[in-house]
Amino acid sequence: MTQPHQRHARLRLLLGDDGLQNLGNATVMVIGLGGVGSACAEALARGGVGTLIVLDRDVVEESNINRQAIAFTSTLGMKKADVMSAMIHEINPDCTIHAQQVFLTPDNVAERLEKFPRPDYVLDCIDTISQKLAIAHWCASQGLPLLSSMGAGNRLDPAHLQFANLRKTQICPLAKVMRIETRKRRIKGIEVLYSTEVPRKLGAGREKSASLGSMSYMPPIMGQMIAGKVIRRLAGLEPMPRPPRLFRTREEALALEQS
Repeated sequence: MTQPHQRHARLRLLLGDDGLQNLGNATVMVIGLGGVGSACAEALARGGVGTLIVLDRDVVEESNINRQAIAFTSTLGMKKADVMSAMIHEINPDCTIHAQQVFLTPDNVAERLEKFPRPDYVLDCIDTISQKLAIAHWCASQGLPLLSSMGAGNRLDPAHLQFANLRKTQICPLAKVMRIETRKRRIKGIEVLYSTEVPRKLGAGREKSASLGSMSYMPPIMGQMIAGKVIRRLAGLEPMPRPPRLFRTREEALALEQS
């Protein structure tokens, strides 16, 4: 049987004892356990993060199997949060897990998220704009570092993925809407992972299930990249970012947008 200290032996070679201890003492909240979030949470668990808060509103569906780390024939119909919790426990039984099926709305984000231990990092891996905005506002009001994923749908090439300040993004339609809406809400300083690849158009007027394709590798690569960035920062290999902030005035928001 593998000794507990061997579980992170290869990590220790790169991070050292101090880096591993920093990760073991860290708490990360992953919101959304789809293709991006499930891969991200898995990598964080394998990377030695000591406490994980994993949240999602859905159950596993057959259409998830092509890209989600928790989607198997055996998990169909199960709550994504429960499946993720079981996976994390299998990876690292010493990890403290807070898993819950939760439906976030702009009105209940603070109430729902403040029930959990205060995280050192919040990872927004959902694709609903109103919820993303509410999470960003909550992080800004609480002084919590935030990393938010933008769109992965209808993209093919992960070489176009990059980290950036939201206001410096281009091409990504989701990021464009987020730029406009965060300016209205006076939120600044949101770090995102986004793609500069022009998304393929599958036909206007179709429902989401028929117009938003997803490759098996794109969302998981995004999740792994987000986890990697967070692990390096929490381990002390890279500086921690400043949390998003709230503008004091609308004039300040307009001035920054025009700069």
